[in-house]
Amino acid sequence: MISLSIKKISKFCNGKLNDKAKEIEETFISGVSIDTRTIEKNNMFAPFIGENVDGHNFILNAIESGAVVSLSEKENIDAPLIIVDDVEKALGDIAREYLKLLDVKVIAITGSNGKTTTKDMVECVLRPHFKVQKTIGNYNNEIGLPLTVFNTKTDTDILILEMGMDSLGDIHYLSSVAKPDIAVLTNVGESHIEKLGSRENIAKAKYEIVDDLKEDGLFIYSNDYDELKKLVNKNTSYDQVTVGMTDDNDLIVEGIKENQSGVTFTLQDETYNIPSLGKHNAVNASFAIAISEFFNIDKKSVKESLQGLTITNMRMEQHLDHTGALIINDAYNASPSSMKSAIDTVRHLNYKKKILVLGDILELGSYSENLHREVGEYINEDNNFTHIFTYGDAAKIINSTVLSDNTNHFNNINELKEKIDDLKDEDTVVLLKASRGMRLERLISE
Repeated sequence: MISLSIKKISKFCNGKLNDKAKEIEETFISGVSIDTRTIEKNNMFAPFIGENVDGHNFILNAIESGAVVSLSEKENIDAPLIIVDDVEKALGDIAREYLKLLDVKVIAITGSNGKTTTKDMVECVLRPHFKVQKTIGNYNNEIGLPLTVFNTKTDTDILILEMGMDSLGDIHYLSSVAKPDIAVLTNVGESHIEKLGSRENIAKAKYEIVDDLKEDGLFIYSNDYDELKKLVNKNTSYDQVTVGMTDDNDLIVEGIKENQSGVTFTLQDETYNIPSLGKHNAVNASFAIAISEFFNIDKKSVKESLQGLTITNMRMEQHLDHTGALIINDAYNASPSSMKSAIDTVRHLNYKKKILVLGDILELGSYSENLHREVGEYINEDNNFTHIFTYGDAAKIINSTVLSDNTNHFNNINELKEKIDDLKDEDTVVLLKASRGMRLERLISE
C-alpha cells in the first residue's frame, strides 16, 4: 500500500500545500480513499465532483474519520489540503510516480470481452512463482486503476491491471499511467459501438494499450480480428505474439472440446484443461500461457495451475440448483459476440432441457436492433434449445427473430423466475446472459 510523505505526494501531482498541510508535510499518508465510509487512519482523501454530489463537501468528514490530508480543487476548506487543478489527473500522476518506486512488472489487459477472465487466468499461472496483485472487481478506469496501484504492496513482483474504456483516448491515458511491460488485447467486439461508431474505431481505441508499452516489452493480441490485424504496426522495438483460432496466429488454439466439467484444448501440441465453460475461454487461457512462456514457467506447472482456476463471479459461473439443474450465470456483461459464444456453449452441452434466458445488450445505440436480430439469427442456425426466454425491450427483437415456437418474452422478472423454476430438474441447463444493468442474477434461487 502506498506510504509516502504529504510533501512527496504534492510533488508527484504538482500540487500546492495549504498552510495546514505545510505544518504536517513530513507526515506519511497510508492508502487513498474516495469514499468517507471507507476512510482508514492516515488515508489521503480524494474528492470528486459528480452530477449530484460534490465530494469536496465531505473533506471535513474524511479528516474527522482519520484521513490526514485531502486532495482538493478548492482552497476555502479548513483542512490540510493538497490543492490541484484536477483531482482525477492528480490521482493518475501520483500512481504513475508511485509505480516508478516499485520493482514490479506491469501486465495490462484490455479487450471488448474477456478482460477479467484473462486477468484471473494470468494470475492463476503466475501466482505459484511470483507475488502477484491484480485489479479487484471493476477498478479498471481512470479512477479505479490508480486506486489499484495505490493498493499494491511494495514486495509485489507482478501487477496485473485491467483497462476498460468508453471513448478514444481512455486506454491511451491508462497506458501512460501504467507504462506496462506486457500488454494484452484479447479481442475486438461491439462493446462501446454506440460511442465509437465502428469496430475499426473500437480496435483503434483498444490498440492504445501499446502507446506506453516499454521498448523491451511484449504485446500479445489475436489475428482473428481483421480490424486489429490491419491496424497493428509490426515494426516495433517490443516483441509481439499472436494468439487465436485461425492459422494467422503464432499460437493456434486447436481441438477445443467442451463438457460440463469445462474446456479442453491444444496449444503447441500440449493439451490443457480449464474448469470453465466457453470455447472463448480456451483463447483467454492461451493468452495466459503465452505470458507464462515470457516468464519461463514450465508447462507442467501451467497445466496444474489452470486446473485449479477460479473465475471472478458471473463469468460463465456454474451453480448447481437444489433441483439438480445446472445454472450458467454469465450475466456480468454482454455483447453480441459474447452472447453468441455463450449460446454456443449451451448448444453443445449434453442436457435434455436447454433453456436460454437472454436479456438486453445495452449501449449499442442505433446498432441495437440489427445486433439483437443477429443473435436471433444465430440461434436459428441450430436451434436445439427446448426453451428460449427473453427479458427487456431490446431482447424482444431476439424473440421475434427466432423461427420457432419455443420462445417466450417476459416483461416481469418474477414471472420469468416462476416459469424457469417450474422447468428445472436434473436434466436441465439454464443460461443467464445479458448486460449488467438487466440484473439477471436475480433469477438464481437463494
